Amino acid sequence: MTDTFVAEELASQPETWRRAAALAPEFADALPQPGERVAVVGCGTSWFIAMTYAVLRERAGLGLTDAFAGSEYPVGREYDRVVAISRSGTTTEIVQLLAGLTTQKTVLLTAVGDSPAAAEADQVIALPFADERSVVQTRFATTGLALLRAGLGDDIEMLARQAEIALDLPIDDLLSAEQVTFIGTGPAVGLTFEAALKTREAAQFWAESYPSMDYRHGPIAIAQPGRLVWSLDEAPEGLVDDVEATGATFVHHDLDPQAALVVVHRFAVALAVARGLDPDHPRSLTRSVILAS
Repeated sequence: MTDTFVAEELASQPETWRRAAALAPEFADALPQPGERVAVVGCGTSWFIAMTYAVLRERAGLGLTDAFAGSEYPVGREYDRVVAISRSGTTTEIVQLLAGLTTQKTVLLTAVGDSPAAAEADQVIALPFADERSVVQTRFATTGLALLRAGLGDDIEMLARQAEIALDLPIDDLLSAEQVTFIGTGPAVGLTFEAALKTREAAQFWAESYPSMDYRHGPIAIAQPGRLVWSLDEAPEGLVDDVEATGATFVHHDLDPQAALVVVHRFAVALAVARGLDPDHPRSLTRSVILAS
């Protein structure tokens, strides 16, 4: 593990997931209720977490759940509850969206309980212990997802134990790759987008992401020796053979996709350091996107 803020923060994920699960009963009234029509919104990493939660909630049979980028929320569409995810609570699109949703119940999931977005939300779920010094998000995003999954009844202790395994899995043999494509199905799709984003952000590295079944529909054309195809969940039948026929290396760990993302976090940080970059302060990025009025 490298000596960076983000390396320390990603290593703390098993414990912060446990803390979030313990807090879930306290926030039960703010979390989506069974049968509600729910929209979950965020920007960047938070949007991808929203996507994952939306699939998990619908699969659990708890109600229609849509996910949107903060700027793409369909104004005029009615939901019983809108959950906004924002680490800092200062992201312009989220603050403006919450301010405009005057007829729907709104909830902010954040690390900063007294932020501008918090002032606009009806209810606030604050996880200050999951906040980060690094620009790159790791533990806040996954800790927020752990809280949301606890609200669905998922076994977060099992997830935390898998994350501990993920922190020890070898990655050195992957660092010589020249390109990586992340794939997954169902709730893992959103996490593949986050995996690719983290790799691009931290390491300025060519990373792509696709639903596993869609991977054959074009993206497989770039697969070749020296490149990785990394599945965050079990690959559909025949896909491993198709990837291996290209000469690319297929990567998969037998973990819940959320825990598998921890391996990707480690890969992205190690890759950044190997390339002489500072993963705590990626170029052109800030902790929050705050736009001029």
